[in-house]
Amino acid sequence: MHASFEIDTHGPGLTEFTDRITRWVREAASDEALLTLFVRHTSCSLLIQENADPEVQTDLAAYFHRLVPASNDPSMAYLTHTYEGPDDMPGHIKAALLPTSLQIPVIDGRMTLGTWQGIYLFEHRTRPHRREVVGLLR
Repeated sequence: MHASFEIDTHGPGLTEFTDRITRWVREAASDEALLTLFVRHTSCSLLIQENADPEVQTDLAAYFHRLVPASNDPSMAYLTHTYEGPDDMPGHIKAALLPTSLQIPVIDGRMTLGTWQGIYLFEHRTRPHRREVVGLLR
């Protein structure tokens, strides 16, 4: 069983979409399965992260912005792929550092996420985007 999910982002940062996946798994999953999620883009990532305190998402976004600043930052002067904007190549670098797919066991028809874990799309570009995540249950 597979499905595709469109995730609208609002610029850089984390967008939680756990509820959408939970509903789909509940409707589609048998007793036990392995859920694979894959984002079909090269400048965003997927994360399982804390969903209790929004400061966690804010701090993660700030950390990665500091780790890999925009290409117009003097520390990034070595970059050559700059014609798609100062956020593009840094977005590719962040996506290379972070996962673009996740696997989550499904037991008794439910994802086995921890109490405070949520599923997030981490947008690395500055403009809003519509991203596609593909889910597969096996």
